[in-house]
Formats: sequence, C-alpha cells, structure tokens
Amino acid sequence: MAEDKKQIKNIVKIEDSGPCKKKISIEIPEEKIKEVVVSQYSDLRKEAVLPGFRKGRAPMRLLEKRFSGDVSDQAKLKLLAEATEEVLQEKGLNTLGDPNIDHENIELPESGAMKFDFEVEVRPEIKLPELEGIEVEKTAFEVNDEQVDSEVAEMQKRLGIWAPREDGSVEMDDQLIADIVVKAEGDEETEKIDNTEVFVSEKSFVGKVPVDTFAEAVKGKKVGDKLTVETDVPETFFNEKYRGKKVSVSVEIKEIKCLQPAEMNEEFFAKLGLTDEAELRERISEMAQQRSEQETKTAMADNIYKHLLENTNFDLPQAVVADQATQILQRQYTRLLMQGGEAEKVEEQMEELRASSETQAAEQLKIFFIMDEIADKLEISVSEEEINGYIAQVAMQRNRRPEKMREELLRNGSLAQFSMQAREQKCIDQLLEKANIKEVAAGSTAKKATKKKATKKATAKKATTKKTTKKKTTKKKESDA
Repeated sequence: MAEDKKQIKNIVKIEDSGPCKKKISIEIPEEKIKEVVVSQYSDLRKEAVLPGFRKGRAPMRLLEKRFSGDVSDQAKLKLLAEATEEVLQEKGLNTLGDPNIDHENIELPESGAMKFDFEVEVRPEIKLPELEGIEVEKTAFEVNDEQVDSEVAEMQKRLGIWAPREDGSVEMDDQLIADIVVKAEGDEETEKIDNTEVFVSEKSFVGKVPVDTFAEAVKGKKVGDKLTVETDVPETFFNEKYRGKKVSVSVEIKEIKCLQPAEMNEEFFAKLGLTDEAELRERISEMAQQRSEQETKTAMADNIYKHLLENTNFDLPQAVVADQATQILQRQYTRLLMQGGEAEKVEEQMEELRASSETQAAEQLKIFFIMDEIADKLEISVSEEEINGYIAQVAMQRNRRPEKMREELLRNGSLAQFSMQAREQKCIDQLLEKANIKEVAAGSTAKKATKKKATKKATAKKATTKKTTKKKTTKKKESDA
C-alpha cells in the first residue's frame, strides 16, 4: 500500500492587534502553489477545446499561453480560501463575521512563497464568575389606590385627542407637525421630511436623529417659527448614515398640539368594553397586579445582570459595538415584547434606546456575550416548541393571534433574536433557581441604591479633597525650600 503523500503545511503567525482582534499572517510555500496550479491546468485540459485539437488533447504550452491569467486567479483564490479556512479551524478562532481579505492586492508569485495577512474580529474570552448563590432581592410590590388613579389618568390620555394648543406656543410633551431638514457634517446632501410628527420630550427624536436639546430649543416657539439645532449622534446609532457624526437639524413648525385626556363618559367606557368607573378600576387593578409580578421578575433578572456585569471583565471588539447596534435594538424590542409592554411604551423606550450612548450599547453587547457563554456552560438550548410557546405568550398579552405575531417577528427580522432571548430567559430562570433570594419591601431597594450613590459621591469628594490638600502641602514645601 502506497504511503499517503505528505501534506505541505503553511507557515502561520497569529498576534493580537487590538481588543478581540487578531492579525493573521500566512505564508504558502512555493511547492504548494505549484501543486494547485498544476491541478488547475489539469482540470482545464480535460474540458478545454482549442482549434485543431480534440477535447482533452490541447498541449499544455498553448493552455498556459491562453489561460495563464485565469488559472493564476483561480489558483490564488483557492489557496487563499483554503489557507484561511484551515487556520481558523485548526487554531479554533471563534470569529465574528468573515475575514476581510484584500484579494485584489495579493498576487500569485511566479516563484517563491505567497504571503498575505488579514485581521479578524474574534469573540472575547470570558471567565465567568460563580453562578450559584447570586444575591438577589425580591421586591414585594403592592397595588394601591394611588397607582390605580395614575393608571386611570394614563388611560384617559391614551384615549385622548391631540388638539391645537390654545396659547399657540410650544410646551413640554406637545406634539408638533413640522417640516424637517437633516444634514450631516461633511455631507453635501440633505434629507427633507415634510409634515412629520415630533414629540417634545427630554429625549426627542427629530426627523432621523436623537436631539437631547430639542425641548429646550423649541420651548415657547409658535407656528411658522423656524429653528436649527445641532446634535452629536452616538457612535452606536442604528442608522449608519448619521452614526458618530455632528448633525444639523432644521425645523419649521406647521402645527402645535397638546394632548386633551378623554372624559370618563359612556362613550369612553364603551370603547373599553366596560360599563362604569368601578369596573375600570377593578380591571386596572388586576392588570397592575399582573404587571407588578412581571416587574418583580424583571427586577430579579436585573440583579442577575448587574452581578454578572460587575464580576465579569473582558474587552469588547470596538467595531462590533457599532455593527451590532441594529441587532441590539431588535433584542431590546423582543425583550420588551416578552415582558408584555404596551405598544406605546415599547415605542417610547425604543426611541430612548436609539439615542443611547456608546456605554449603554457596549453594556448590551457585554450581556449578550456573557449570557451566550452561560448558555453554553449550562448546555441550554431552545426547542421550536418552546419558541412557539413564548410567541403564544406574547401574542396573548397583546391580544394578537400567535401566527400573526410570528409573521410580524419574521418580517421585521426579530424572530432569530426572539429565539436568542428565549434562551437567555432560560439561563436567567436557572440562575434564579440557584440564587440566594432575599425578600424586601417595595421602595427599600431604591433607598438603598440612593444611599449607596450618596456614600460613593461623598467618598469621591473626600478623596478629591485629600488629593487637593496634598497638592497644596507639596506646593508649600516647595515654596519654603
């Protein structure tokens, strides 16, 4: 039996080139290049038809003369692809996205080795903290009359109407109908949006971008007024056109509206399918109780997330923070849906997330990597039946048919994220089963956090004072000297 032909190995060098980034240098020996080129010509000869020669009988010198360029390109691409795949598999590099190789600027040499290098983003290496016995506070929420009153008022707003503001000047929480022109710094083209709605809030989304200073700038303005504001769009903004740029937003106010809450009359109760205020309050109380139970679960999960973030340190791939912004939005949208959020509230929170800072986006990405690592460690997966169960649960909370809900998630690209979120939820459930849960009264957690924040601030102030005193003492000694 003939011995297997000895495999020719490439020379590979791997080095760090940044957070979660590797630079890979590969040298393909001349012998291996010649093997691939000969193989390419051999395959070509079997199929090539040249004038005066039968198929498969053309002389090699004619094939080389006519097809050398094509054969070289094909051999180069084959060698690059095989070498890249081989190094990623053999070295066990868990990459994020495909390697970015500049094929055009790599040449197949007539003699000698072919050398090339490229950079690739890799998943961060994560050392998980202890997952058993995590300290978790379980807050006992209670529904009281004050909460019900607040919910009734919110219901009146929800069924209210937007009417022209009588005094005609803009105030907080108004709705504007405006023509907007958006222009990014360094971009000659502008984007115009006519007759669009803009809500005046602390984090207004104006046209295409978030503008934190908009409420202050527009306050007191009237119909027909024009104003221009500038905003620095976060590096993690979902719209690549404006991501990380200084953007100018020009606004011409067409209408100013304020919300007039609905009156509690027969028409109001009929829209809700109720008979009177007593029935409304009872329904709201039941819904508030369900929501408070969900809030308890969410708060407990937040305890887990906080513990994991504080006790897991690793670098994030910077390029991925921006690239994953859209996926982060989809994940958050899915999470809010799974928590039973109302449509208006979900959209409101999504607007805030769109305007999120790089730190917030990075935190979301960190959680994603941590939970993915935990899922692998605990061997947690999600079946199709479980995904359908989650979808049915969300559909029921939103009075939708499960199949329609699934279609919507598939259409807006959130179904894959929904599956990931379902797996993450199973991770949280398992961690809570092993957690050290302590029941606390409602409000005590907030007080504790405030006290901790104040203590931290006082400590920082004390440290700053100490540092300043030390500087003064040093200066005095220098002066005495």
